[in-house]
Amino acid sequence: MSETGIELEGVCKSYRFFELQNVALQVPLGTIMGLIGPNGAGKSTTIRILLGLVHQDRGNVRVLGHRMPDEQVAAKWEVGFASEDMRLYESMTLGWHMNFMQSIYPAWDAGYAQDLLKRFGLRAEQKVKGLSHGQRVKATLLLVFSRRPRLLVLDEPTTGLDPVARHEVLREISSVVADEDRAVLFSSHNTQDVEQISDCITFIDRGRVIDSMDKETYLDRWRRLRLEIPAGITLPIVPGIIWVKQTGRLAVAITNNFKADIPTAYERAGILVHAVETMTLEEIFVANVEHNREEVVA
Repeated sequence: MSETGIELEGVCKSYRFFELQNVALQVPLGTIMGLIGPNGAGKSTTIRILLGLVHQDRGNVRVLGHRMPDEQVAAKWEVGFASEDMRLYESMTLGWHMNFMQSIYPAWDAGYAQDLLKRFGLRAEQKVKGLSHGQRVKATLLLVFSRRPRLLVLDEPTTGLDPVARHEVLREISSVVADEDRAVLFSSHNTQDVEQISDCITFIDRGRVIDSMDKETYLDRWRRLRLEIPAGITLPIVPGIIWVKQTGRLAVAITNNFKADIPTAYERAGILVHAVETMTLEEIFVANVEHNREEVVA
C-alpha cells in the first residue's frame, strides 16, 4: 500500500500562452493539502495532469503509487474528483444518481450516503433541476464522498456556497482523512477555506510552485512589523526582511523567517518597533507572490 497520495517531480506542460514549470508536490496519506493560486496560476492544469486528462511533457507523476498517465485506469478507481463546474443530469433525481454511482463503484457506502443526505439537507427524490446552486454542489460532493476514495481531488469546491453550506462541506472534507489512509488535494483561491482545514499549503503562481510547507510553519514564520523612524535615521537593511514600505516616518516590514533578533536589529538602529503582528494565510500568500514576482523580474 502506497504511503503517498500524490507525487509530482519536475512536471512540465507547455501551451501557447502558458507553461507549467518543474512542479514538485507531495501529498502523504492522512493529509489535506491546500493548493492556492490566483486564477490562471496552473492549479487546474496540475489537476488535469494528476487525473490523466492531460499528459505532462516532462516529469514523473504518481497517484496512489500508480504512474500517470500509463496506469490511470487503476488509479481512478480510488480517486474522487469534484469541481465547481461539474454537471448532473437535470431531469433525474439525486436518488437516481446515487443508484447509478453505486452500480459502478464497489466501494460505494450506502449508509454514509444516507448520512450525508441528512447532514446536507438533501432529498433523494428531488430532481437536479430543482436544486439551488449550493444544493447542487453538496449533491455532487455526496456522490464523490460516498465512493470512499482514498484520494479526493477538489477544484474550487466551495465557490458560491453560503457560509452555512461552506461549513458543512469543509467539515466533511476534514473527516475524510480521519483514518489516515486517505488524502485530499484542495485547490482554491479562497485562502480562508484552505487555512481552516489544510495541514499543508502549496502556493503556485504563473505555472511555478513558489513555496510548499506545513500550514503551522507558514503561520509561525511570517510576521509584519510596524515601525516608526525618527528624524535623521535611515531605515537599515535587516536580514530576513523581504518587503518594506515606508510612508514618511512610518514603515511596514514583512519577514518570511521571523526571529527575535529582527525587531532587536531595528531597535539598535534607533527605529521604534510599535508592533510585531502575525499574518493571515491570505496576507502571506499575497506577500509571497509579490516577492516571488519581484525576484523573477530582477
